[in-house]
Amino acid sequence: MNSQGTTAILVFANSAKEDLANKSIPKGEQLFDVLTKTTLKKAKNTGLPVFHFSDKDQVGATFGERFTNAIATVFDKGFSNLITIGNDTPHLKTQHLKHTANQLALGKTVIGPSIDGGFYLLGLQKSNFEVAEFQNLPWQRFSLYHQISLWLQEESSELIKLPVLQDLDNERDLHSILSFSFGLSSTLLLLIIGLLIRNRSLFYAKQNFSTLLPNSFLYNKGSPVVSFI
Repeated sequence: MNSQGTTAILVFANSAKEDLANKSIPKGEQLFDVLTKTTLKKAKNTGLPVFHFSDKDQVGATFGERFTNAIATVFDKGFSNLITIGNDTPHLKTQHLKHTANQLALGKTVIGPSIDGGFYLLGLQKSNFEVAEFQNLPWQRFSLYHQISLWLQEESSELIKLPVLQDLDNERDLHSILSFSFGLSSTLLLLIIGLLIRNRSLFYAKQNFSTLLPNSFLYNKGSPVVSFI
C-alpha cells in the first residue's frame, strides 16, 4: 500500500489569539504563532497532504465535537489513514510523522503520549474511526490517554506507541521544555526564555542569553525522547 496516496495529516491548532485566551501562558501569542508555523512546516516536509483546522474552521460546541468533526471531514475527502497533531509539542519531528505513515500503511494504529496524560499524535485508520465513540472520549482530562488507548486496542489489530513528549499548556511546561532543550531552534528557545523573564518566573533571568543557546546548554541533561529515529 502506498501511504503517500492514502494518508493525510490533520493539524488541529487554533489561532494564536485563541490559544492565548485558552492557555495559561501570558503574552504567548508570538510563541503560539511560531509553534503553528513550525508544526505546519514539519508536516509539509513529509510530502503528505496537510489540512490545518484552526478555530475558524472547526465545527461543534465542545472540543470533542470539533476534533471529531475535523477528522471526519478529512476522511470524507477519500483518505484511508489520518495522522492528527496539534501545534504545542516542540519536540515533534517530521520523522515521527513519516514513521506513523509507514505504520498506518501496514494496517497499524499509532499514538504519541503526552506527559500530561493526553496525546500529541494519533494515527488512525478510517475503518477504526467511530464518530459517536470517539466524540464521547474524556477529552481534555488526565485519563484521556488511558481511555483512548483502551478504545484503540479494541478497534485496531495493533497499537504502536511513540515516545512520550512534553506539550505546552502553561508556564510550568515552558520550564520543562528548557530542561530538554536539545533539538529546539534558537528562535523558539529565545521566545520561551523571553516569556519566562517577562513573567518573572525564570530564576536565572539575569543570565546572558548566549549561555542559553543550543551550543551552551550546560544545564541540559538531554531528553531520551528527542533522539527517536
